[in-house]
Amino acid sequence: MAIGSASGQGRQMRFALSAFSRQVAFRYHASFFYRWRYASGIPERLLIAPIDLRTADPTTALDIYAGRFFFSGEGVDADGYSIFDVDPPSDAWMRELHGFGWLRHLRATDMALSRSNARSLVDEWIAQAGRADPIAWEPGVVARRIISWLAQTPLILEGCDLAFYRRFMRSLTRQVRYLRRTAYDGPQGLPRLRAMIALASAALSMSEQDRFLKQATKWLDQELVRQVLPDGGHASRNPTAILEVLLDLLPLRQAFTARGQQPSRILLSAIDRMMPMLRYFRQGDGGFARFNGAGDTPADQLATVLAYDDVRGAPLTSAPHSGYQRIEAGTTILIADAGRPPPTDFSTEAHAGCLSFEMSSARQRLIVNCGVPFSGSGLRRLARTTAAHSTVTLNDTSQCRFLTRSWIGEWLGEAIISGPSRVKSERGFEGGSTVLSMGHNGYVSRYAIVHERRLALSEAGDVLEGSDSFMTPSGNPLTRSGKDAFAIRFHIHPNVSVTQQGRGVTLEMTDGETWEFSTDGPSVEIEESILMSNTRGNRKASQIVIHGRAQHNPVVGWQMQRTTVGGRRRALPTPDRARAPARG
Repeated sequence: MAIGSASGQGRQMRFALSAFSRQVAFRYHASFFYRWRYASGIPERLLIAPIDLRTADPTTALDIYAGRFFFSGEGVDADGYSIFDVDPPSDAWMRELHGFGWLRHLRATDMALSRSNARSLVDEWIAQAGRADPIAWEPGVVARRIISWLAQTPLILEGCDLAFYRRFMRSLTRQVRYLRRTAYDGPQGLPRLRAMIALASAALSMSEQDRFLKQATKWLDQELVRQVLPDGGHASRNPTAILEVLLDLLPLRQAFTARGQQPSRILLSAIDRMMPMLRYFRQGDGGFARFNGAGDTPADQLATVLAYDDVRGAPLTSAPHSGYQRIEAGTTILIADAGRPPPTDFSTEAHAGCLSFEMSSARQRLIVNCGVPFSGSGLRRLARTTAAHSTVTLNDTSQCRFLTRSWIGEWLGEAIISGPSRVKSERGFEGGSTVLSMGHNGYVSRYAIVHERRLALSEAGDVLEGSDSFMTPSGNPLTRSGKDAFAIRFHIHPNVSVTQQGRGVTLEMTDGETWEFSTDGPSVEIEESILMSNTRGNRKASQIVIHGRAQHNPVVGWQMQRTTVGGRRRALPTPDRARAPARG
């Protein structure tokens, strides 16, 4: 995609040069000429096996025993051949296979047959490691494999012979030393943090690794400082990233205790800050809001991690470093994206959804973003656009520009290279309502228009008043027409029935609760939408869209009001309360 500003071109060049230098270093460290360094000296034994907090399904073990492997929504039947020899359906499937996270399902059966099957599969991989797919040796995949092997050593090693034990230790040692050299060569973000966690886990689990443990702990602390924000969010601004990090950090904290070691202050502080953020991003149904690459929430894993939360306090209301705002009133929860895009190196999965919001009532979702799909680059790109979020688009374009349609984007990842650089977010309390006043300059470079949004949720949680306004960067009204067509979108959850009545819309939930949407905007339409799911498949949905031109409609007011609770009609407010929010 062409870049329209010098700053955007500069970001693109810096990102490309940084990624290119990491690729060169990785190819050198992973080459045959360097790999000989990884083979000398093998620790005598393993001292501990860190726990695995990811839940297991014993029925999956039966599929694996039958040669059927289902990962990332795709399945492969080995049909008598080695699973490591089949043609993979996708890179995502390949990463899951070589990450060996599926070993936990075999352990869940607690059967001798499963132990034998696991040992056989690990041995097959060791025998073929020299000619394995390059994906198997990506730093993030190696890290996941090390963590999985260490956690499942009771499954893999129980009842094994000495020859297999030596092969296993030789391979594990080689992978750990390989990761020590390549950890900083891979992409930033979760893969690099997981690499540091894997190295620390290996140093704690293997004998005679005191010196290595000090180095690994230092590297992990540096990465935690870089990626875990002061309010407990992750640098990628993806809510599910917090859960992923905790699933690996909590076992590591216990591994330190099992070895009689004291975890670092930085590690303990990171865990303490992240725990409240798990509750911060939860909607009424218990799942995370869908922002910046967050898909379906693994409820079993979330419940497991929350069991380690000793404080169990109320969630925060504001996360300024992560760039989110939360309002909880009555049974209504509203979460808004009020932050800039993450740094370029952390933005390959981030979305262009600034000032979008999600809203739930009781245990039901009402307003949503479109989420993320199973797979497919086309749908993933669509899910990242501004139009896939409950916010404003101008001239059918996104707030952010992505590194796509070029060999750089295909090779390095589709990072965000320009977008809102200034985002305003203020919180207050007026007339019995909690008020969020937000704004961003993501469209200024192209259309010289600033978008501002005001959300006011009543204390009872039964009325949401909103307004979207458009002005020049200096704060003056727009004086010229042209490229100023706007669309204000409200994506509705598929479980909500949508009926238009003139300029109003009735939203009916499955339990009979209804909300009325009204606006003083120029045109209200019900259009098709989609709720994308990375676990259940995509579902057809609807969206409320207000179309207009910013010069003629500089401020558009709208309102959502609960009119029926559990099938019972509630009293309507007075006309003064029911009117659209004040302009300005």
